[in-house]
Amino acid sequence: MFKKTQTSFTRSTESFETMLGEHAEIHGRIVTSESLRIDGKLIGNVEAAQENKVSIALGKTGHVQGDIYAFRVFIAGRVDGNIYCTERVELHDGAIVNGDISYEQIAIEPGAKLNGLMICRNKEMTDDFQPSAEIFQNNWQKITKN
Repeated sequence: MFKKTQTSFTRSTESFETMLGEHAEIHGRIVTSESLRIDGKLIGNVEAAQENKVSIALGKTGHVQGDIYAFRVFIAGRVDGNIYCTERVELHDGAIVNGDISYEQIAIEPGAKLNGLMICRNKEMTDDFQPSAEIFQNNWQKITKN
């Protein structure tokens, strides 16, 4: 009756000069000017230099508790924080994101989970947008006034 359809998207091929290993845990902010792959745990933000078009990849064992700022972001692990991406975000099977994603392009495989807002941005839009907490508060106030 129902046919299983195979969905696919073109995966980006990247090279990563810096890696955080599976058994490593870092507490603090990482600022990078080259692509970074994280297979361990990072408690803090990841910030990539936009002018270098830096990519951040989170492997299946990777976990970031903080925000990610990058040109491209590839997630197969877990993010507890927001993702601010100026180009493309890919959520692969098994990815868990608890936070908002700001992106220009997005690809989501079956099995990926997102608990947050998806905010599509194009080049004409400014960087001034209302955070999800403010949106929720404004909507909640409208609902509770009645």
